Amino acid sequence: MSLPENFLWGGATAANQCEGAYNVDGRGLANVDICPAGKDRFKVMLGHGETLEPDTEHVYPAMEGIDFYHHYKEDIALLGEMGFKTFRLSIAWSRIFPNGDDAEPNEAGLQFYENVFKECHKYGIEPLVTITHFDCPIHLTKEYGGWKNRKLIEFYKKLVTVLFTRYKGLVKYWLTFNEINMILHLPFMGAGLVFKDGENEIQAKYLAAHHELVASAEATRIAHEIDPENKVGCMLAAGQTYPYSCAPEDVWKAMGKDRENYFFIDVQARGEYPAYAKKFFEREGIQLDITEEDEKLLKENTVDFVSFSYYSSRCASADASVDTTDGNVFATVKNPYLKASEWGWQIDPLGLRITMNALYDRYQKPLFIVENGLGAVDQPDENGYVEDDYRIEYLKAHILAMMDAVEIDGVEIMGYTSWGCIDLVSASTGEMKKRYGFIYVDKDDNGKGTLRRTKKKSFDWYKTVIETNGQCLKERGEK
Repeated sequence: MSLPENFLWGGATAANQCEGAYNVDGRGLANVDICPAGKDRFKVMLGHGETLEPDTEHVYPAMEGIDFYHHYKEDIALLGEMGFKTFRLSIAWSRIFPNGDDAEPNEAGLQFYENVFKECHKYGIEPLVTITHFDCPIHLTKEYGGWKNRKLIEFYKKLVTVLFTRYKGLVKYWLTFNEINMILHLPFMGAGLVFKDGENEIQAKYLAAHHELVASAEATRIAHEIDPENKVGCMLAAGQTYPYSCAPEDVWKAMGKDRENYFFIDVQARGEYPAYAKKFFEREGIQLDITEEDEKLLKENTVDFVSFSYYSSRCASADASVDTTDGNVFATVKNPYLKASEWGWQIDPLGLRITMNALYDRYQKPLFIVENGLGAVDQPDENGYVEDDYRIEYLKAHILAMMDAVEIDGVEIMGYTSWGCIDLVSASTGEMKKRYGFIYVDKDDNGKGTLRRTKKKSFDWYKTVIETNGQCLKERGEK
């Protein structure tokens, strides 16, 4: 068998996309709560919103999500029925510290997650917890400017200390920041950044990134001190960038695009800023408040494993006239050899194997695929059942590519969690119709629906994949 017997099969969600109950049991307002659906969504996520308060003109899908807060027992039971070995979920920071800088944590929030984790263990499911999956208490943006302010490192340290202490023995797999490189692309969503007219945005983004990197190292240090059994990982929005042609200029362009993303993980996995990043800061006049203490902390507290999301590969050209696609957050040249999803994301299973090899060659640390999936419009029958063969085909091809990376290439991998194992709100578009799950949730883009959960065809398919540790895909000649 190509995968280890203790391979962590499962699925992934995020608090801001499924949890809901944004104003229940003492939870505070967060940046993710005021990212509206519709045409203004990207403007807000880019840090150019005009207000930091919800209004009556917009719909805010994260406020309700799929109401996992009140349905978690039902949902986890379904994941247990599928045979999940792990369930990736995230903490809503403002559920623990409503304002982010509170003197004491909110006990109701702590108890909620304790209940969730215990429910997972009831079914033999190991929680994989993202500490910050884009969530930032809105008070920290208003009062301190979000992660632009170094004070957030101290608030984050307080958060993680509470989490590691309270959930010792319940959680041992942790991720510090979800898709940390997204801070360059969606800075309000990623780090609670809001820009003033004329502000040097690139300076602000990289300064905030440095603060998050220091905070991540602090979390790694504290996690290991509180419980040596803790395993802490970083998390990257990954996808290898191909040169559009073999022209050296295209190859160089592609390398530069990859470096934009790798520099974060270089720091978290290797413990220092790479030379190319330092030269970039120098050229751009970017001033970071890097102290000797920061450098020592980063060097001594590298992550235990590298986790990443993979939806598609990317493509780059030095020729500005080459067609691009805007289906993903990452602008990319259209690859003529690939088909695309309904949202323009290019489908490339072999690209997952290529990405895995690139990451493992670079870091020589265990990998963990914590997001991979196909966003599609599902058409349920009168019973809520969905014949999602297209999703099965996508996941099968990617899982087989993952297995090849392990069996043929020798890549070390800990687990695989498909994205949105239960339908949830899309982070990029705010839609419900862009569905990823094995479980259909009766809710539409306008917030209407019963929230009833029903199994799709892919539910039983993935259950069999887990039962056989992926071998069913090969035994049936489906490779």
